[in-house]
Amino acid sequence: MKTLLIVYDTVTGATRQMAEAVARGAGGEDEVAVRLLYAGEAGPEDVLAADGYVFATPEMLAALAGRMKFFFDRSYYPVLDRIQGRPYAAVICAGSDGQNALRQIERIAAGWRLKAVAEPIVVCTHAQTPEAILAPKTVGAAELLRGEELGAALAAGLALGVF
Repeated sequence: MKTLLIVYDTVTGATRQMAEAVARGAGGEDEVAVRLLYAGEAGPEDVLAADGYVFATPEMLAALAGRMKFFFDRSYYPVLDRIQGRPYAAVICAGSDGQNALRQIERIAAGWRLKAVAEPIVVCTHAQTPEAILAPKTVGAAELLRGEELGAALAAGLALGVF
């Protein structure tokens, strides 16, 4: 049995919705256990126990959200040189382009020597005012479907030994 770990942070709900969509998609694969963990609860032992990863975070002030950053801070060195070659994908929810948060995840994954196996998903909410930024979000059906497809593809790849 393989394990797909989905670690997420959320502030206004959008990233949680996307992480849950990834988990739903991956859940259809009997040979893969899906672990959906909030970034504040996940740590190095969870990373070591998984065979593949999805990192899902909001972009806050052009960077990873704080709890996701803290997850990486707590986990980076304890798993360094112990997970190389494993597959990962990224999901970013942002008010604009999400590229800085994505770059941070890519740099961390490069340090861990993980292998990107899917195009990153960046959900743009276009929230640009304080009220819109802080308001609860609802992710559209098309974006949620992209998340489900990502989860299904990663789980299938793990089950078949492609990654």
